Amino acid sequence: MKTTLISKGIRLTAAALASVAMLTPAAEACTGITLTAKDGSVVRARTMEFGVDLQSDVIVSPRNFARVGSTPDGKPGISWKAKYASVGANATGLPLMVDGFNEKGLSIGIFYFSQSAGFQPYTAEAQSSTLAPWELGSYILDNFANVEEARAALADITVAPVVFEQFGIVLPVHYVITDVTGKTIVVEYVDGELNIHDNKLGVITNNPPFDWHMLNLKNYVNLSYDNVPPKELGDVTVTGFGEGTGMLGVPGDFTSTSRFVRAALFQTGVDKGATSEDEVFQAFHILNNFDIPKGSIRETDADGQVHQDYTQWTTASDLENQRFYFRTYDSSSIRYVDLTAQDLDAADVKTIKMEGYETATDVGNTQ
Repeated sequence: MKTTLISKGIRLTAAALASVAMLTPAAEACTGITLTAKDGSVVRARTMEFGVDLQSDVIVSPRNFARVGSTPDGKPGISWKAKYASVGANATGLPLMVDGFNEKGLSIGIFYFSQSAGFQPYTAEAQSSTLAPWELGSYILDNFANVEEARAALADITVAPVVFEQFGIVLPVHYVITDVTGKTIVVEYVDGELNIHDNKLGVITNNPPFDWHMLNLKNYVNLSYDNVPPKELGDVTVTGFGEGTGMLGVPGDFTSTSRFVRAALFQTGVDKGATSEDEVFQAFHILNNFDIPKGSIRETDADGQVHQDYTQWTTASDLENQRFYFRTYDSSSIRYVDLTAQDLDAADVKTIKMEGYETATDVGNTQ
């Protein structure tokens, strides 16, 4: 089976597809973090927000799975067979990773990057080394074992402005890549140029570019995890209104700039867990602060239709134990897929449904 722009697995309705173009300004509220346990194990976690149901599933992509990249002129681009198996979440039924990791512990997440994304110019000479923005995630996971291998390989491929036919746009995205050691980079294409940023924080959101977010942190150097002491104003002593005075001024809205600051503070302020399993559940606690209910973010298009961004799923990748954890908008129960328990040499991609609804358990009559 080969991956191309068209896939029989796409299940978005015509009405949903027609509305996507109107959603792109609002569809950019994803938040990503990285946690390191006391034993050195690494967990990368994120939320996925979008304005229409992406109908994501968990997929397991085997070794030797064949893929072909897409180009702007519709010709086949770069072709490859997977060296490594991987697990993660897809979208719209495609056998491609939106977020996941491979058997070597290399992970990648794709995040919206509207207003800033500008992919590389495409020429006929570059056809055999070209792929589309949404194909880069699987290309990285299929072929490389760590961040440095991925960094070096990016110079040899062209990520071109290919129209994602399902949505009718060139998807404006950027990427975070983390390996099992915790080394992390952010990959951005701006004005046709490849930019790679070392990311020692391990935090990512959306627009503007990553270096702007890091500079913006300077505006919050006054914040502290510790409560501030009373202030003497002449003969008057002023105390805070209780707990949390050190973090007074943390931006609490859902813009990407505010979420980046908040994620950076929460991620570095929490107690470290002993193991990656501890950090997985810590990650879900942190990302509770970025969960967006339906109706909290909305946009009205020219036809008067209201579109709402919301948190469709939240995931945590345990790179040490090879477990991909997830929960969804419809079910906050945390489930996982263990890559080591899968057939890594299967003939085709395996699909594991994310669907399911919230349940409550009556414990009032238990002993």
